[in-house]
Amino acid sequence: MKKMGPKPYIINSISELHRIFSLPKPEHPLISVIDLEKTHSIASEISDSVVFNFYSVWLEKDVNTKLRYGQQYFDFEEGSMIFIAPGQVLSTYSHSHSPSGWGLVFHPDFIQRYPLIKTIKNYGYFSYAVHEGLHLSEKEEIIVTQIIKNILLEYRSVIDHFTQDLIISQIETLLKYCDRFYHRQFLTRKNAGNDLLSRIDTILSEYTDQKKVEMGLPTVRVLAARLNVSPNYLSDMLRSQTGQNAQQHIHEKLIEKAKELISTTSLSVSEIAFQLGFEHPQSFHKLFKNKTKLSPLEFRQSFN
Repeated sequence: MKKMGPKPYIINSISELHRIFSLPKPEHPLISVIDLEKTHSIASEISDSVVFNFYSVWLEKDVNTKLRYGQQYFDFEEGSMIFIAPGQVLSTYSHSHSPSGWGLVFHPDFIQRYPLIKTIKNYGYFSYAVHEGLHLSEKEEIIVTQIIKNILLEYRSVIDHFTQDLIISQIETLLKYCDRFYHRQFLTRKNAGNDLLSRIDTILSEYTDQKKVEMGLPTVRVLAARLNVSPNYLSDMLRSQTGQNAQQHIHEKLIEKAKELISTTSLSVSEIAFQLGFEHPQSFHKLFKNKTKLSPLEFRQSFN
């Protein structure tokens, strides 16, 4: 029987996080900006793995440490950011020296009555693996740091009925800028993206090999696992490179192979569907017609 590791330590509140970092109590129970230079040793009851039940955005600089999601590791570099959604497991290792930077943490209840509670799910980087962090340029770091300073200014001001609206507006601005910067990162790391595309096509070719038909249809999750990236990161990277998300890319490759088999072999439509990993020929027929506006038989007849 496989031995289970220690359970992650669950941090439910912003106040608890402050206590763990040996910081004074937060000025607001549902949001805080943490200066990492002011944090102290983590409380002794914390295990190697923690779960935050709130959103957090971290920028760490000049620190020699490793973080992990599952089996994925990430070395912080200067000006690197990670984004953690509620419920994700984060594994930590000891710092060689005190970190610098900041953390923005906010509970879902803080944004509950605002559109952000729904739109925050559109920022896929909250589901990226930690090794897929955002690496900022000097200019980008200045921009996000200024936004944090704006949030901190409101956070420390006398609270009135404008305070929450203004803080949430700044959070939305921060997330939109980070979305832009991730798009830039996909483009500037185009060589890495092209290498990933090549690996994707190699893996998808395995699925259309008749000898491996028992593998079934390729899924985004399985494909991402083979590539050691998160499903959202894979889709966002492909969208920046090809204009299609991961599911659309998979379907396109399946249709390309289907066209080849229909036009160059005498295999029946059902045999082709089975070879491509479809459990039911009707599902293959529906996808093929949706993508080509022709049924598989109509496509074959067009070559006669």
